[in-house]
Amino acid sequence: MENESVNHEMETASTITIKGILSLLMQNLDENNCKRLIPLGMGDPTLYSCFHTTHVAGQAVVEALQSDKFNGYSPTVGLPQTRRAIAEYLSCDLPYKLSCDDVFITSGCTQAIDVALAMLARPGANVLIPRPGFPIYELCATFRRLEIRYYDLLPENGWEVDLDSVEALADQNTVGFVIINPGNPCGNVYSYQHLKKIAETAEKLKIPVIADEVYGHLVFGDNPFVPMGVFGSMVPVLTLGSLSKRWIVPGWRLGWFVINDPSCMFKNPKTFERIKKYFDILGGPATFIQAAVPRIIEQTDNVFFKKTINTLKQTSDICWDMIKEIPCLTCPQKPQGSMAAMIKLNISSLEDISDDIDFCFRLAKEESVIILPGTAVGLKNWLRITFAADPQSLKEALGRLKSFCKRHTKLMLQQQQ
Repeated sequence: MENESVNHEMETASTITIKGILSLLMQNLDENNCKRLIPLGMGDPTLYSCFHTTHVAGQAVVEALQSDKFNGYSPTVGLPQTRRAIAEYLSCDLPYKLSCDDVFITSGCTQAIDVALAMLARPGANVLIPRPGFPIYELCATFRRLEIRYYDLLPENGWEVDLDSVEALADQNTVGFVIINPGNPCGNVYSYQHLKKIAETAEKLKIPVIADEVYGHLVFGDNPFVPMGVFGSMVPVLTLGSLSKRWIVPGWRLGWFVINDPSCMFKNPKTFERIKKYFDILGGPATFIQAAVPRIIEQTDNVFFKKTINTLKQTSDICWDMIKEIPCLTCPQKPQGSMAAMIKLNISSLEDISDDIDFCFRLAKEESVIILPGTAVGLKNWLRITFAADPQSLKEALGRLKSFCKRHTKLMLQQQQ
């Protein structure tokens, strides 16, 4: 009976995942539609030729592989030189220095999420997760028997954290406070002042912050990227990140779980031993990929990063400008970073569409454009549009989106009748 209850709970939690719903949308495409498919649902910039990794990255991997030095197992926590390189890379933006012992190598940021929640889980515990957010947190928390408590992000305030709701939700059983900055799915970038308020709130509540910074440094608005680890002396920060987005290599699955805790409020020999034992049962990235990391970090030219930022700035501007021309859609804030934006869907202005999921399925079928329903990231009747696409494809997709909305607005249908 207990197993049946657990299975039902897991089925409920996994009903809507990004990859799952995008797969269903792909299945709903009309084979007779001659329009080419334009996918704007997945945060994978490699789908478009204008986004590609630096030559140094590929070269470093090839040389590591051909050296025949990295065909065996790596230490389960990661190669020492890889951990050291990431510690030095992250320390450049911090007021203190990380050591290689603070860094654990994971199979992408997704595994880092699982590690963070697994390390904090205990019977009766709960975790604070943003809404909208990244649904893998919900899935991992459910597997770990962690109660999920959603706090709101405020679209009218640049998707800042509703800190009053955080304080209202937290109690003595709260073990973690997740923030995602730069924001996925909202495209926001938190200011230093807001991050400080987050740290002060976490300090007051005596809970560590899980800082998802997988889009770190991918910013192009008014706010610079400030890592949450800057406030590590105030509150323990578990930083999650990867090469995936900044280096445009999501398929390499090279991520990290990092403890920012110079005051040693969280880390102690017992904690480190527990983490190491947990990593003994995990399968990390390929050894030769890990071996390439020091060279990738040290030798990537800033010109590469600037080119990526400039392209994302261009495509985010296109998205912002074209969405404003579509009556039933509203973008509350111009994207400041990451690769996606949240768009409000005015469902009442549409005659024959019931909600955001129906909207996305109809759009896929009629226009061969894939975008993500907001329900998948926690906001019903919103949409997440990924603008990490080549400008021409993005313009074409948004043009089709505009035509679709016009066809389904109440006024247009009334005129046709």
